[in-house]
Amino acid sequence: MSDLGTPARRPYRVGYAPGAYDLFHIGHLNILRHARSRCDYLVAGVVSDEMAERAKGRRPMIPLVERLEIVRSVKYVDAAFVETVPDKVETWKQVRFDVIFKGDDWRGTAKGDRLERDFAVHGVDVVYFPYTVHTSSTQLRRALDALAEPLGPPAAVTAERR
Repeated sequence: MSDLGTPARRPYRVGYAPGAYDLFHIGHLNILRHARSRCDYLVAGVVSDEMAERAKGRRPMIPLVERLEIVRSVKYVDAAFVETVPDKVETWKQVRFDVIFKGDDWRGTAKGDRLERDFAVHGVDVVYFPYTVHTSSTQLRRALDALAEPLGPPAAVTAERR
């Protein structure tokens, strides 16, 4: 709180938290919660099915319209935006955010370094939050794929055939 009894202003006015948000999990919630604590207004960028497929080599399990509705419903999110282009600066031209939030798995990578360089020109900060290592959509997808694999005949049936 400020001295006048009004809430203290957060460090940024408009924040942007992009992601696929497929198989929504605690890591997604953590990013959105931390992001909202650092800005007055949070826009979550939800990548289109086509963009996710291009970036990860597979389509999301949850279709865009459902991922968008889930993210919009999170109390930390003020607005959701569908990302349809891979260039974050092009997205910035439409949304006009002051800061972009990413998981710290991007920090020190070629992608993260490029993001920082591209946004420095526009006065946009890149803020990294801790990546939730014990849960990810990729891990959840692998677990679901393993559950869906055919188990084959029961051992008793296999033994009878011999």
